[in-house]
Amino acid sequence: MYKKLVHTPEGVRDIYGEEYARKLSIQELIRHRLSLYGYEDIQTPIFEYFDVFSSKIGTTPSRELYKFFDKEGNTLVLRPDFTPSMARCAAKYFIDRDAPIRLCYQGNTFTNTEALQGKLKEVTQMGAELMGDGSVEADGEMIALVIEALLAAGLSEFQLSIGEVEYFKGLCRQAGLDDETELALRDFISGKNIFGAENLLMERGIDRESCEMLLEITDYFGSVESLARAKNVHNSRSLVAIRRLEALYEVLCAYGVEKYVSFDLGMLSKYNYYTGVIFKVFTYGVGDAVVKGGRYDNLLGYFGKPAPAIGFAVVIDDLMNALNRQKHTFAPSAQKTALFYDEETYLDKLEEARALRSRGIPAQLIPLKGGKHNPGKEVEK
Repeated sequence: MYKKLVHTPEGVRDIYGEEYARKLSIQELIRHRLSLYGYEDIQTPIFEYFDVFSSKIGTTPSRELYKFFDKEGNTLVLRPDFTPSMARCAAKYFIDRDAPIRLCYQGNTFTNTEALQGKLKEVTQMGAELMGDGSVEADGEMIALVIEALLAAGLSEFQLSIGEVEYFKGLCRQAGLDDETELALRDFISGKNIFGAENLLMERGIDRESCEMLLEITDYFGSVESLARAKNVHNSRSLVAIRRLEALYEVLCAYGVEKYVSFDLGMLSKYNYYTGVIFKVFTYGVGDAVVKGGRYDNLLGYFGKPAPAIGFAVVIDDLMNALNRQKHTFAPSAQKTALFYDEETYLDKLEEARALRSRGIPAQLIPLKGGKHNPGKEVEK
């Protein structure tokens, strides 16, 4: 029993010492960048009502939620995702505000998955949400902020890939797909399972020309020039989406971050609340995206405040793994000064420790065992 209790459950772990110091340092660097853009901190509860993350919203599937009950019988869940919580807050506290709302956050999310594949069930996320601004300039601000935040944290080798949910939806409507088929096709294309997508469309009786049109979406990736090939469609919804991506690229050029950007129209999200531009950041040394985000113009309306919105979340744990594997060097934390004392020298050492701390120098008071100074080498002041 003792051996079991000193270990953590599967999918979670302890973080301490130098690793935790690095984590806090990264979080502070990102938070500083968010504050420079005018984003204000907000803290939401770790658990919320189940309906905040229900299937109607299009967030994490119910089977992957940690669910429990309160004394009144309400179903509660540990938050798997920050965005619905941010939308709930905006609807509650900023219901009458017409000006754009800029919020940022940090905290842990919890996902009860079975196929971990080395992934944690509890991860730390930091992110930002820009609500009440549906412009392409808002899209550009959010993506530029992601890039600058990662650079500030020390990551230099990465690529931000941009997709467009509306382009995919336009193709689905042009092909006459129903909502169920669209969702199933989205899963196959998101997983780059072209054979599965093709079989699905054939089973649903979709004509060959429409099948080819839908499957070609996975070929539209690369630089901004790849968007020109995606214009060969016959629906205004998809064409408007492409024009918005081209306008977005111009905004990103104005920010000077275009070298970190590519496009991938076959990149979709498992979150169904996304409505337009979506993006992910990939880097070597990590198997999944270290940042995920996008536009969700319908989500706030679910909570009673119809408004456009866009946001992102940085997975701090994955970012740390990427920085470690890319041999990023962290500035060492301030070296602690060890002050050893016995009964006679305690007050003198205490006064010395207080003086060091007042100058911003960490100091530890350590008792001498048996009155002998033999605890290890003392760090020089």
